[in-house]
Amino acid sequence: MRISFLLHNGYHYGGTIRTTFTLAERLAERHEVEIVSVFRHRDRPRLGLPSEVTLRHLVDLREDSQDYDGDHPDARLPARVFPRGDGRWRQYSALTDARIGDHLRGVRADVVVGTRPGLNVHLARQAGPGPLLVAQEHLVLDGHSRRLRRDIAHEYALLDLVTTVTEADARAYRRLGLPGSVRIESVPNGVPAPAGPPADPAARVVVAAGRLTRVKRFDVLVDAFAELAGEHPEWSLRIYGSGDAAQDLRGPLTRQIEARGLAGRVRLMGQVHPMEPEWAKGSIAAVTSEREAFGMAIVEAMRCGLPVVAADCPHGPREIVEDGVDGRLVPVGDAGAVARALRELMADEELRARAGRAARAAAERFDPARIAARHEELWTGLLDGRRPRRAHAPAAAVRHARTGRAIDAGYAAKAAAGRALRRLGLR
Repeated sequence: MRISFLLHNGYHYGGTIRTTFTLAERLAERHEVEIVSVFRHRDRPRLGLPSEVTLRHLVDLREDSQDYDGDHPDARLPARVFPRGDGRWRQYSALTDARIGDHLRGVRADVVVGTRPGLNVHLARQAGPGPLLVAQEHLVLDGHSRRLRRDIAHEYALLDLVTTVTEADARAYRRLGLPGSVRIESVPNGVPAPAGPPADPAARVVVAAGRLTRVKRFDVLVDAFAELAGEHPEWSLRIYGSGDAAQDLRGPLTRQIEARGLAGRVRLMGQVHPMEPEWAKGSIAAVTSEREAFGMAIVEAMRCGLPVVAADCPHGPREIVEDGVDGRLVPVGDAGAVARALRELMADEELRARAGRAARAAAERFDPARIAARHEELWTGLLDGRRPRRAHAPAAAVRHARTGRAIDAGYAAKAAAGRALRRLGLR
């Protein structure tokens, strides 16, 4: 197959970029794969270029480049295709509308994959007839703005496949009432096996990682560790990650650590890449988020042989951790429950070793080869199912609406959108 991914900015760093690169590299072992980055702001991608994968861009934001697009007059005009409800809307413009549209109308691919809702709307509105159109959801439907959920309910009716990273989110998408022609499936993110040895259960270190923002609830983890510090003076807690422009809790967390008398015992390590060697320095992982789209940190830790104490927040953790076997699930925001789960593991090295082995075995189901095979299975199945019908169907009816909308498909999309909006209470 020829596969084309559409990505916001493949030259930056983030979970969606990392998982897209991992999947693309694995698929490139058997297929022709490209990643098309809407924006390019630096010469080389921060994560490196996946092997055998072509990376190209549509809008150049490098001020020292001869192809710099920042001064283009259309770059100052607001986007009309990219939906306003997507949080990245202000970064898009009339220029990106045109560049993405030109790309999608001319792309030579069997499968075109969008990687965020705004780009998935571009697929629905601008792609030409032919490719299988796939919308990937890397966050969760319920976490999107009301306005964006309206766009999703309406525009996704023209796509072929929506994939979510958890089954819980797939159920939410199925409740939208999209037409039966849109298949909705959950496919988790792939996480490579670590290159180094697994974690040593004898280590006396709890490891956590994530953005230093409120949703990760590292304050709960610090309070939980404070309850155990006196009982287990040889243990320490390391928190990896940095904040973002809108929110950075390094200052408040530092003050909390000092107020609890944990300076030197709880350390804010900053952002580290790759994280695998850091996970392996601990013997327990902790994820206390109040919300997760999937739980990449959980899987990364488990692949390194760490049992995980995870807050049982919506979506990811319950689909990854088997409570009492390879980790512990605790109520969200409950520092006492986190402390009790940590205490059980901290007090018993053999229990940590046994749970760590179970975690490594369970996490193999997230191996990139298995995840790529699942995507291939879905795509080839849909493509094979489409081909016999295309031999007899008029071209305008094969793709509901890209250049000229088939009347029956238009009515179906409007009806589906109406049902979806009523279900969401938006109409």
